[in-house]
Amino acid sequence: MEPKAIDRESMLVLLEELVSLESPSRDKAALDRLGSHIAEILRNLGGSVEVVANDRGGDHVLARFHGPAARRPALVLGHFDTVWPLGTLENMPFRVDDGRAYGPGAYDMKAGLTIFLRLMASPFIDPGRSVPRPIWALFTSDEEIGSPTSRGLIEDLARQSAYVLVLEPPLADGRLKTARKGVGRFRLEVEGKAAHAGVSPREGRSAIVELAHQVLQIQELQDVEAGTTLNVGVIRGGTTTNVVPAEASADIDVRATTLAEADRIERALRSLESATPGTRLAVSGGFNRPPMERSPAIAALFEQARGIARTLGLELNEGSTGGGSDGNFTAALGVPTLDGLGVRGGGAHAADEHILIDSLTERAALLAALLLELQVDE
Repeated sequence: MEPKAIDRESMLVLLEELVSLESPSRDKAALDRLGSHIAEILRNLGGSVEVVANDRGGDHVLARFHGPAARRPALVLGHFDTVWPLGTLENMPFRVDDGRAYGPGAYDMKAGLTIFLRLMASPFIDPGRSVPRPIWALFTSDEEIGSPTSRGLIEDLARQSAYVLVLEPPLADGRLKTARKGVGRFRLEVEGKAAHAGVSPREGRSAIVELAHQVLQIQELQDVEAGTTLNVGVIRGGTTTNVVPAEASADIDVRATTLAEADRIERALRSLESATPGTRLAVSGGFNRPPMERSPAIAALFEQARGIARTLGLELNEGSTGGGSDGNFTAALGVPTLDGLGVRGGGAHAADEHILIDSLTERAALLAALLLELQVDE
């Protein structure tokens, strides 16, 4: 299969269509407009489509394409929510310039959706006849905010699947992602005792002073060489300068490369003890995405993918990243997962978000080849 065989111009038309339907993560009406449009495209491609109702956000879209019934399906994951608010298109319209296509959500990750939708309309994929197994595609509405409503659905489908392909963008140089850090969000709240700072300071118990002790302890939990980082990114506390503060809190970002490290950090945070007599601590939150570890099954799937890519004249490499995706969930279940199969580009979540147009056909051809040729033990 030649990369150029999947029509680039039709993909650009579809990408502009998807980008023009703005879809911020917390706007159900906007998400459902785009989700309904994607569902209609999938139906026209012959998929059995289910719009999964979600009263806490945008509905999710699940399409099943037939293949040999005795084989477990290949699961393709994507999301159609973006970080951009409604109205962004007024200042960041879709445009094509010097081999790049720009627009909010184009890179992360409407181009990934585009390549799947176009390859399913190509002569290379003939569900029910040419594919070695059924193909399931789940497109979700809440990945950018941690997948709070779609995680259970993702995990349920993954348990039934032979492998998972994630349409997130690749690393900057085109490498697939075979490892991702787990992502944790924790909040530490400190309760002290208020008092007049000038008249009776000894009667008070400063929540801010206690929080300062805890922040230093928290930072000591880091193990940068092991890939474990903690960042106290937001702190709050106090009411006015002449009152000993009775309350303070800190929001903590945690990243870990292994489940063991994630467990270590979570246990340590929940075991924090106050250093200031008369103050109390409460820790909430947790890991919303487990680490995606490069397991032997993931390594074996990547080696297959590398060999398949070479038949297309493509040299495929792998790497890791500190960010999370829905692939974290499926990999943590032990399901072989390849991430970063979307389109090359840059500027995710930034004003210059763009894709490299030539990458559209290349990645569509690669995805089609993987769906046709990857082999996994049943």
